[in-house]
Amino acid sequence: MPILTIRHVTTYHYKQPVAFGAHRMMLRPRDDGDQKVLESQLEITPGPSHLVWTQDIFGNHVATARFADRASELRFESTIRVDQAPAGFRAADITKFARTYPFVYAAEDTPGHAHFTTPPSAHPMLNRWAAGFLREYGSADTHQLLVDMTQTIRRTFKHVGRHEKGTFDPIQTLKLASGSCRDLAMLMIAALRSLGIAARFVSGYLHLAGDDDDQLTGGNTHAWVQAYIPGPGWVDFDPSSGMVGNQNLVRVAVAHKPHEAIPLQGTWIGSASDHLAMKVAVKVRAADAGAGLSTRAGIGP
Repeated sequence: MPILTIRHVTTYHYKQPVAFGAHRMMLRPRDDGDQKVLESQLEITPGPSHLVWTQDIFGNHVATARFADRASELRFESTIRVDQAPAGFRAADITKFARTYPFVYAAEDTPGHAHFTTPPSAHPMLNRWAAGFLREYGSADTHQLLVDMTQTIRRTFKHVGRHEKGTFDPIQTLKLASGSCRDLAMLMIAALRSLGIAARFVSGYLHLAGDDDDQLTGGNTHAWVQAYIPGPGWVDFDPSSGMVGNQNLVRVAVAHKPHEAIPLQGTWIGSASDHLAMKVAVKVRAADAGAGLSTRAGIGP
């Protein structure tokens, strides 16, 4: 099983020292069945006066930092080692009753997944697009339906980097035939929910194999989809790449909507002109299973 080391550095620069409000972080990966956090370090400069770790209703790790000092630079450096077990998605793994769509979730699954099956507001354009993956009479092979939708988005939509806040409405993404990873993820989620398939938004990291390990480049923050399939459970689908399964994906947060899974958000107190820049650098690399993180002062759950 690969060991991935993730270094994520975010730095805010200001013209003069400013005060800081609370900052909420979702940087520590989830401890799921197919990934386990081996080590976690979080360095914040200036050091927070108060740091609290909690878990939200989805089981995501959330840290909240509060500050007493003013500064002209605020820096967050998260370094993580994760043991990941790559898992694919085979038709044979699906419980027999769900191998053909449409299917009805078992009673024991319904309470926990009802939140993720609530369809968006009805829209003929989205409904027609989703129905295009079904046979003439509204049925489909479940495995083929999910794989085809993932790969069709990859093949027919342009994946673009977009650094502005917010996420496109799925209809806007359909009309543009392009979007960021989070836009494409929300399109697929909306389509699956319109078909009654439980789907949720995932944010985390993408490992770009073959990158230069000596530089703080390579690897991205990323967004994709998980759908709940009777048998294998929550399965990862990445419409930006067309990949199915969790290979090279490290889950940090799962949520109903993207704004619930923002990696870092907070406030500062000062003049609007004091803010100069925010810089983000991410590196994800495969590591020696026997190597640990270098010793440094850090705070983690």
